[in-house]
Amino acid sequence: MKNRIEDYTKTLPVLELYTAVQSEGSRQGYPTIVIRTTGCTHRCYFGEGGWCDSWYTSIHPEKGTYTFNDIIKMYDKNPHIKEMMLTGGSPTMHAALVNELTHFANQRKIFITIETEGSHFVETDYPIGLLSISPKFKNSVPVVGAVTPQGKVVDEKMVIQHNKFRMNVENIAKMIYFHDNFHLKPVIDKDLAVLPEVEEFIKKLANKLLDLGWENFDYNPQSLYDTISYLKSKTWCMPAGDDRESLFESYPVVMNMCRDKGYKFTGRAHIMAFNTERCV
Repeated sequence: MKNRIEDYTKTLPVLELYTAVQSEGSRQGYPTIVIRTTGCTHRCYFGEGGWCDSWYTSIHPEKGTYTFNDIIKMYDKNPHIKEMMLTGGSPTMHAALVNELTHFANQRKIFITIETEGSHFVETDYPIGLLSISPKFKNSVPVVGAVTPQGKVVDEKMVIQHNKFRMNVENIAKMIYFHDNFHLKPVIDKDLAVLPEVEEFIKKLANKLLDLGWENFDYNPQSLYDTISYLKSKTWCMPAGDDRESLFESYPVVMNMCRDKGYKFTGRAHIMAFNTERCV
């Protein structure tokens, strides 16, 4: 038995709780309930692509306001929704909450997707339905002297914090080994300079998974080459951008790259539809 939440009236590190349509990755299009945790191991900055679009959970983290009872009430109000998007921030920082949600989802037959950068390995009593893994490459590292959304000037301390848990291939492999279903969702800038790093990451991840003796429900790895090819088929490349204007520039470049390199493309429909509005 893993850690669990005993007091359903206690305020959790959950900053947002709302209904939406999943707009990224392999389950895009599904009506879902979004549970956004606050607190993050990273401080992502993509240059012209902007800061992390949920900077208020990471760079300037706000306090949580919701209880577990609030989550239950949200599903009671929306019985037609059988999806959950657990995002952040960095939700794997909150292991007890993640595990409790797997119990709730198992009881209600709800499919959980968790968005994670892969910094922490979290075991749960019931497997998470889908790991949406967005490893952070060098294009995410904040630049000293850049100004954050609330006016703070980036210093070396912020860069060190960002890099502390970045690209934890071992924990990403362990999460995939334990929870099984996954996709990879790298953020790609319009200059495509990050592509060699993405390909090197896929190779390292393939080696780690083979070391673990990994097999999953739709693939039995036979070789390093086959495993790399399989991971590539599970990779959805996402254009960098925290508003419509920046996405308009990166969308066609990343789409063409996916066409030419064999990756899948995922848009960011919530930003295209609602721009910088929150809780969408």
